[in-house]
Amino acid sequence: MYRTIVSLLLCAVTFSLYGQNHADSTDIFFGHTDLGEATVTGVTGRVRQGKSPASVQVVSQRELHHVSATNVVSAVSQLSPGVSQLTTGSGISKPLIRGLGFNRIVCLADGVRQEGQQWGDEHGLELDGAGVESVEIIKGPASLMYGSDAMAGVLIFNPFKLLPEGTMRGNASGEYQTNSGLWHYDVGHRGNARGFVWDILWSQQAAHAYKNSRDGYVAGTQHRSHAARTILGLDKSWGHSLLTLSLYHLSPSIAQSEEEEGGEDENQAPVHKIKTYGRTLPFQRVNHYKAVLDNAFRIGQGTLTAILGYQQNRRREYEESAAAFGLGLDLHVATFDVRYVTPICKGWKVAAGTAGMWQHSLNKGDEYLVPDYSLTDWGLFATASREIGAFSLSGGLRFDTRHVRAKELEDEGALRFQQIARHFNGLTGSLGAVWHAARGLNIKMNVAHGFRAPNIPELASNGIHEGAFRYELGNANLKAEHSWQVDMGANYINQLLSAELCLFANRIDNYVYTRRTLDVIDEHPVYRYTSGDARLAGFEAALDIHPIHALHFKNTFAYVHAVLAHQPQEIKYLPLTPAPHWRSELKWEITASGKTSASLFPANAFISLVVDCYLRQDHCYRLDGTETPTPSYTLVGINAGTDIVLHGRKAAEVFVCVDNLFDRAYQSHLSRLKYAGDKGFCNPGRNVTFRVTFPF
Repeated sequence: MYRTIVSLLLCAVTFSLYGQNHADSTDIFFGHTDLGEATVTGVTGRVRQGKSPASVQVVSQRELHHVSATNVVSAVSQLSPGVSQLTTGSGISKPLIRGLGFNRIVCLADGVRQEGQQWGDEHGLELDGAGVESVEIIKGPASLMYGSDAMAGVLIFNPFKLLPEGTMRGNASGEYQTNSGLWHYDVGHRGNARGFVWDILWSQQAAHAYKNSRDGYVAGTQHRSHAARTILGLDKSWGHSLLTLSLYHLSPSIAQSEEEEGGEDENQAPVHKIKTYGRTLPFQRVNHYKAVLDNAFRIGQGTLTAILGYQQNRRREYEESAAAFGLGLDLHVATFDVRYVTPICKGWKVAAGTAGMWQHSLNKGDEYLVPDYSLTDWGLFATASREIGAFSLSGGLRFDTRHVRAKELEDEGALRFQQIARHFNGLTGSLGAVWHAARGLNIKMNVAHGFRAPNIPELASNGIHEGAFRYELGNANLKAEHSWQVDMGANYINQLLSAELCLFANRIDNYVYTRRTLDVIDEHPVYRYTSGDARLAGFEAALDIHPIHALHFKNTFAYVHAVLAHQPQEIKYLPLTPAPHWRSELKWEITASGKTSASLFPANAFISLVVDCYLRQDHCYRLDGTETPTPSYTLVGINAGTDIVLHGRKAAEVFVCVDNLFDRAYQSHLSRLKYAGDKGFCNPGRNVTFRVTFPF
């Protein structure tokens, strides 16, 4: 089956690359398409996407609104092939890029690394999507500006651009989802008065337990959150200086294995009847506070940027009482990033800089999972790019050093954590080229070396991880991960279609993962961190056929093959490898300028039919039932939206999305609730989302 699908995709892309004539197209047409034309910032300065040898995709806010999601990671995973999500219910999503996640992905928000306790399976990204204008996805260790942990790639959540002088804009949005009763609203205002700029945003969200046709309501999957952000500063001819203050609060409940009695049929799954917006034990409280000072100065034709950040992440887990927490972790993070991007001089564009991070984590509860620790990280990098004829060349080097020190701790007279002091150094680099072979046709290749130091949970865990349903033991002797990845790809655009194919092969030495043992501690299975050599390979393909301007038939396919070298069959495949995913969307768009004498009419309307096919995933880590195969399933959805124009001005944006139209009961291979209870819980059933935005 896989071989047939791969063959069909390769044939389709080959036909698109070589079977069409290379007739000239207008700039208007190329502006309508997505592939290779967006401006990206995650490489050397600002460049066009088609000139980057790395696999880079940009997802706009409007595209994020075209899908139904409970958070921004969930939305991105639907729109970018190769990006998937590890979920805990409907409220928590962790990003994975090409089968790699956790501390192998760097997430940037407000210009700084988003640092929380992202090492936990059930720890989501503490980020509010209402303030995100676009998301850049860099796949693979090709970005040298972000240091250790960027082995799998980078997600850059871009805030809204600064407005021109003398303008102000505001908006208010509301959303409701039928499955979990989710309601969300946000209101914001931003402007520029004589170079003084501001951006103020508030949002709030709550949902009760989701439901599906097999389990009914799944208790413990409710969640609620609120967020606020303020940006104040100056935007002048010399550059800008901006201060960002933000807070994010998330309070999710934790689904449990206890189940109510089922019906008379002994084969019928138990049905949950709990539906409440309030918290039920156990639950978590997560508060994330952030302050960022973003400065950019124009020096000659170049730009010097200096970004300073401070973050505090406070996590509390309540298990037996809402009045007292068991596990409590406080993480303090300070970061700096200074870089200079030169103008193009003698054909070269160069960026160089330094970046560093300091972390300090403290235990605040009476339960322990990881020790108190301190971390210092520093890096130095330089990148360069040049245009030579029909080729765009880029590359660079980076050196990182990281020091981790964990404190000794005695718990009830026994040694819980030993003192640990580890030092890691890493040299990374990349070299790539893009050949602009013909109008609309780009062929890419990139070779990159990545580095990641093991984190404290991997080195020193010793305790019950309630949210992961297990007891975890670290390994103080783990070595740093080193990877070599080769990317090859091509994209092509003409009047009738857009096509892209990205192939990758990745070798990771000392790959760190958890392995289930036969031991049980406090009624929890024991998982121990270990390492081995991993090999990953796969591809992403996209084909968008648009015979007329209004009609699009878009198909994407992503496949990852991830194995541990020299291992028997039951532990051959890497844990948490996403299933092969085919997504097809048939969309009809109606665009209009909005200038008419009519008092009220729709504009920029669209309607689309979406089919998501997840193939069977039997490449799983089977030892002691750690993972089990997941059967294939297909989901159908319908999305529609329009702008409402009143007297020549946009009065509102309206979106309606229907997910899982036929109410299919299924379990995602990357759903952690698949292993909760005796049979696991299914993912959410049919869901209808209503969203409206009022600009002012």
